[in-house]
Amino acid sequence: MASWYDHPQYFDMVFRDETAAEAKFFEQAFNRFADGKVKRLLEPGCGSGRLVAEMASRGYEMAGVDLSQPMLNYLARRLKRRGLRAELRCEDMTCMDFAAPFDSAFCTFNTFRHLTEETAALNHLRNVAAHLRPGGLYILGLHLIPMDADPECTERWKAKHGGTTVNVTLKVMDFNRKTRTEMLRVSVKAEKRSGKIERIRSEFPLRIYTPTQAKRLLAKVADVYDIAGIYDFDYDIDEDRKFDNDLTDALFVLKRK
Repeated sequence: MASWYDHPQYFDMVFRDETAAEAKFFEQAFNRFADGKVKRLLEPGCGSGRLVAEMASRGYEMAGVDLSQPMLNYLARRLKRRGLRAELRCEDMTCMDFAAPFDSAFCTFNTFRHLTEETAALNHLRNVAAHLRPGGLYILGLHLIPMDADPECTERWKAKHGGTTVNVTLKVMDFNRKTRTEMLRVSVKAEKRSGKIERIRSEFPLRIYTPTQAKRLLAKVADVYDIAGIYDFDYDIDEDRKFDNDLTDALFVLKRK
């Protein structure tokens, strides 16, 4: 079995349908909440780079950081093919080091939850803040898990592109509220036009956040961020959400003080 992260093309196919809605939301949030013009953007945990490429195509100066070199190599080829540019770095998103500040940053679809210790989560939030100019935004998206959530969870997706069909199954293998971790297994079956089938399986832990736990975490960085807006994965700038126990697909617009 190959690793999910060593096959960016399949990873990318699963999430590509969200790209336009996310990019539109980013620009709406910049216009509504950021102070001054937003031109220079950072994506920590950029993965295969669908959002880096999309925002670069819209005229933004982009930087992307990820720990997976295969992902970054895939992104570099994509940018070259489309005649786009971005600064790409293979490094830890808790201790990034850029010389020039950014106008805004974004990190969506649970990448933040890969930081399985609170110290790492706080270091990341402060590290991003250190790279944002005052009045800039950090748009952070993650799933929150209510106390009454069913730990036995399986989700399935199907995507097609260029003659390849990808079936993805995500299953929670272990769920521990005491350690605040869940172990996920992602299984991918990719069938190509030629009939060749490739199977991929990866397991990895994610940190669990209830709405209350997320609120406590953000309170610890209230000296560097204000919560400018709270939304969900519908990416509707006119439908703000309350920070309550009904918030599960959370999209926080944090504003650098």
